[in-house]
Amino acid sequence: MAHVELRTVVHVDNEWRRWIAENLLLDGSPQGIYEQMLRAGIAHEEALRELQQAMASPYVAGAQRLRNRLAKHDWVLDTQRHMNRLRDTEVPRRHKLSREAFLDGYYTAGRPVIITGMMEDWPAMTKWGLDYFKERCGDRDVEIQFGRDSNDQYELHKTAHRKTMLFGDYVELVRNVGRSNNFYMTAYNEGQNRKALDVLWQDIAQMPEYLTSTGLTRGFLWFGPSGTITPFHHDLTNNFMAQVIGRKRVLMMPACEIAHVYNHEHCFTHVDGRQIDLERYPHMRDVQVLSCTLNPGEVLFLPVGCWHFVEGLDISVTVSFTNFLWDNDFMTEYPQQHAF
Repeated sequence: MAHVELRTVVHVDNEWRRWIAENLLLDGSPQGIYEQMLRAGIAHEEALRELQQAMASPYVAGAQRLRNRLAKHDWVLDTQRHMNRLRDTEVPRRHKLSREAFLDGYYTAGRPVIITGMMEDWPAMTKWGLDYFKERCGDRDVEIQFGRDSNDQYELHKTAHRKTMLFGDYVELVRNVGRSNNFYMTAYNEGQNRKALDVLWQDIAQMPEYLTSTGLTRGFLWFGPSGTITPFHHDLTNNFMAQVIGRKRVLMMPACEIAHVYNHEHCFTHVDGRQIDLERYPHMRDVQVLSCTLNPGEVLFLPVGCWHFVEGLDISVTVSFTNFLWDNDFMTEYPQQHAF
């Protein structure tokens, strides 16, 4: 007796209808959509009927009108992308950049820059080290991100990776692990660590040329071994990265590249900065990616919306700041829905 293969019959539900509408709005060919539905097990008559209804739907037509508006927004951003390519791709280094030159040339223009010579009066530049950290704060409880190797989306799900331990024990982990991304003390841990590490902040001076001076040093501490990774994301504020110990490799993509960087959730993309997969993410071929190595004593300005990927090349300690002299509140109008 001949073998008869039974095929599971699939019916179109609302998830399928969402998929049909999304692919039509992404300029997918109706024939291609229809053929994929057939391959999934949907009957010819049902696939044809649902596809025709979607193409005639006033809801899809309304969504297409909205997509046209977004396309116009993308066009405006695209003109800036073309202008950016007229500049040198090297991130400039400026020694003791004046307040006016920083504001006019970089802060208001949304351009990254590395500023040198502004950390020379920081006691941290000569005092900080692993032994000093243990001596000053080794018996304090601190919070870190731990178990990052178990979750590809560790940064998006950082709340699940919080761990409390003695700072001295953490220092020894950093000292002995070699290269690792499994644990990292980041800005997210600052809520608990601010009081525990308060004596360390006495070694940090403000930069009144660019930052407000309120009597309190408002910054964030990043401390981890070689190999720590902060995946591609953008901040919702302008940001200073001041490098105290070790070096960091930083990749940056201008904010206007957003339509091409696969920003599917909140301020993150799944594109891996360690090895950009152009087969999986073909639009990345046309994205401008800037690269620099941030050395001890240097401050990197990261403009709001600028995508960045950060890799620790050595045991590294970084202090970041957002308390600029000028407007830096861009969270109010950020979309409340984070699925893009």
